[in-house]
Amino acid sequence: QVQLVESGGGLVQAGGSLRLSCAASGSIFSPNTMGWYRQAPGKSRELVATIPSNGRTNYSDSVKGRFTISRDNAKNTLYLEMNSLKPEDTGVYFCNVGMFVPTRLRWTDYWGQGTQVTVSS
Repeated sequence: QVQLVESGGGLVQAGGSLRLSCAASGSIFSPNTMGWYRQAPGKSRELVATIPSNGRTNYSDSVKGRFTISRDNAKNTLYLEMNSLKPEDTGVYFCNVGMFVPTRLRWTDYWGQGTQVTVSS
């Protein structure tokens, strides 16, 4: 089983910065892809950024140039540095890890509980 615990959310003014962290524990197989997704009130969950264990990062157009995703494989920790925050960045941010699980013989996605980010104007 895999557990993901996010931290670092909060309330910030527009133009400010926040850094999210996600600590992963349990059976993490490589290769895998970790990512951040967010869900605003009344909207569906959307991709923010992803980073494979051995590949290139990927960002949604709405955060490109403002957010930076990174990971520390030794610590199984995922980060999201968010700068120049806008009110439209408000939402619950979820950590995700996707990987092929040998015992299931299929790709499996795991999710954290989410952390609230609120950007005031």
